[in-house]
Amino acid sequence: MLTMNTSIRLIYPIFIWFLIGTFTLFYPMLISIYVFLPLFIGIVGYVFILGVEQGKWHYVLLSMVYLINLEVNLSLPFFLMLLSSLVVYAVFYTKLAQVKRCKICIKMMLVLLLDLVYLGSLIGYDFIFQSSSIMLDKILAYSLIIDMLVVMVL
Repeated sequence: MLTMNTSIRLIYPIFIWFLIGTFTLFYPMLISIYVFLPLFIGIVGYVFILGVEQGKWHYVLLSMVYLINLEVNLSLPFFLMLLSSLVVYAVFYTKLAQVKRCKICIKMMLVLLLDLVYLGSLIGYDFIFQSSSIMLDKILAYSLIIDMLVVMVL
């Protein structure tokens, strides 16, 4: 017979993954409506890199769904966020991982690099194709600050 404690232990992970899945699917849609919400590009890119590094396919899958959903909802270049995350992983992550003493420093530098590489690649994309996919204003700086604050909590 299941006791209350064992049933809570069974339901809790399902509830947490339901909340994470709901956030992954619906938050990018809210960003397209409410432009003041932060994008969380750096945080989700960090989760993507953790998933690739540790072999956790559910981290990779959820972050891919979030990033692609965000690109579709904001009409951004397709797969540019994932490509930027892979570039940061391939070029910078191995060098940053050698500094193992300061975990928060690695997280903050990685999120900052993810945001800056994506912003640089987006500016390069706009320059090459003579388009205007994003305007550089205070909302991007706000999103970067929120990314840095959230990574301190993780």
